Amino acid sequence: MDGTTDRPGDGSARRYMPIADHGLIGDLRSVALVATDGTIDWYCAPRFDAPSVFAALLDAGRGGCFELGAAVPARTKQFYFPDTNVLITRYFTEDGVGEVQDFMPVSGESVEEGRHRLIRRVLCVRGSLPFRARVAPRFGYAALPHTLRLAGDVAVFESDALDLALTATVPLDPDGQDVRSEFKLAEGETAVFALDQVGGALTPRGCAHEEAEQEFSATVRYWRNWLAASRYRGRWREMVHRSALTLKLLTYAPTGAIVAAPTTSLPEEVGGERNWDYRYMWVRDAAFCVYAMLRLGFTEEAEAFMAFVSRHISPGDGKPSGPLQIMYGIDGRTDLPERTLDHLEGHRGSSPVRVGNAAADQLQLDVYGALIDSIYLYDKWAEPISSEQWDHVTALVDWVCENWDQPDEGIWETRGGRKNFLYSRLMCWVAIERAVRMARRRGLPADLPHWTACRDTIYRRVMTDCWSEELRAFVQHEGGEVLDAALLMMPMSKFIAPKDPKWLSTLDCLTRELVSDSLVYRYDPQVSPDGLHRAEGTFSICSFWYVEALTRAGRLDEARLAFEKMLTYGNHLGLYAEEIGHTGHQQGNFPQAFTHLSLISAAYNLDRALG
Repeated sequence: MDGTTDRPGDGSARRYMPIADHGLIGDLRSVALVATDGTIDWYCAPRFDAPSVFAALLDAGRGGCFELGAAVPARTKQFYFPDTNVLITRYFTEDGVGEVQDFMPVSGESVEEGRHRLIRRVLCVRGSLPFRARVAPRFGYAALPHTLRLAGDVAVFESDALDLALTATVPLDPDGQDVRSEFKLAEGETAVFALDQVGGALTPRGCAHEEAEQEFSATVRYWRNWLAASRYRGRWREMVHRSALTLKLLTYAPTGAIVAAPTTSLPEEVGGERNWDYRYMWVRDAAFCVYAMLRLGFTEEAEAFMAFVSRHISPGDGKPSGPLQIMYGIDGRTDLPERTLDHLEGHRGSSPVRVGNAAADQLQLDVYGALIDSIYLYDKWAEPISSEQWDHVTALVDWVCENWDQPDEGIWETRGGRKNFLYSRLMCWVAIERAVRMARRRGLPADLPHWTACRDTIYRRVMTDCWSEELRAFVQHEGGEVLDAALLMMPMSKFIAPKDPKWLSTLDCLTRELVSDSLVYRYDPQVSPDGLHRAEGTFSICSFWYVEALTRAGRLDEARLAFEKMLTYGNHLGLYAEEIGHTGHQQGNFPQAFTHLSLISAAYNLDRALG
């Protein structure tokens, strides 16, 4: 897949690239977003949740960026080197064709274990081509000053928080506290730029043409070796594997944590306030990732997540409202205070820009079901859990049995007050039901009479108090008349048969009220206020849930058409943000793990049903 844009010769004409007009590179510690014109406008170093170095995506004027591309008007296309996360941006001009190969060597494939590099390799493919580069870091979310030391082909940017070194095989010129370079390549010639974190034992190190070639080959080898473990051989293999590669990029290798998205505050609606920081590990999202990865045969990622669970998510963690937080820092920390960065204007003027996430303190009972379901699947498909892990499970289930009937903020993290959400009840049922299965299959010690009694009580409560005779459908919360796309998880979690008359009636109701050309809204905020202003787009994860619900209901023609339509909303690389707007544009944080894992699940189950 590729993307085509027209790139002006003067970089100053550039303002905000659309969210979807980006590719992603990374080293399992952080990522960079590369726009289709070759500009890196989002990069946090040295890890996902660190303050930004380049953030022009959130403030085109002061955020900082790394521009690199043709110095003359050009048509561009962007694609991934096959079966890898090496990104290639091509430039087509009247006098020649050039390309920039962007990648971040993965630790272990590099000569120095602690060195994290961002390498940009420029090639002239045909004819001749002038190029222009501009490197303008803005440290600490563009709040910290920096100084520049330039010596030959090495530029060192120094700030109180972080030092970066830029080395190049072409001359670098100072531009205030930034650097520029203009150069021309003939057919077959190359240039290399390498951006390194320096300080302590790490000193600036050049990246000659030969080394860049070696790093490129090593990075390609790493990603292809990783993808070779996939067992998926079904339809839509390219999209499934791109989603898997993306989920792997969102993994923080030192701990096994999986971030919900690598960005903060990309708006769910331009000009709106639904701008959140997703650079943390949501228990729910990561647990669902385990399901997707196990389905494809990637057991190491599931093992890494289980190790994170054992280290950081134990019944002793969390707030008084429950033993689990809904999210954790990628290093396992529990304190994620939310603040706004008022000096940044936000993407296309969408403020506020937030870092941290106040939702960490919310009560969301569904996370217990998501976590225990992932443990159940790991125990079943990968490796039996340990006795200590089972002790953690029993403690969590005992807590759920005592607290499942509390109102909470729910899966959508509403800020308009707690309710008795059906989805939270559903996932509490899942938590107990999966634990019962594990106990019975392996003969593990458990208070099964108490657990099964609680499980059955939850089931009866949902079937009576969350059913609307007027709508002939299940509803968002007890006593309400509001539909919610989270209901699509009812048959997927095995709570209700996918062809149960009550469920089929609910599915028809959801189709009429929340579905638009395969795109699915979460709910109607006008009917169910969530404490925020302005509208939002359709949620891509819900759209893939809808495909899976249709599949399980046996409506395969509808499911396949809805899935194929959803594929048209992906960007030129097959990447998805959180939401799709009314004109088909992507909005929200990008790319979103939740969307890609639901794509994998929908494709897997639809392909299996089609035979």
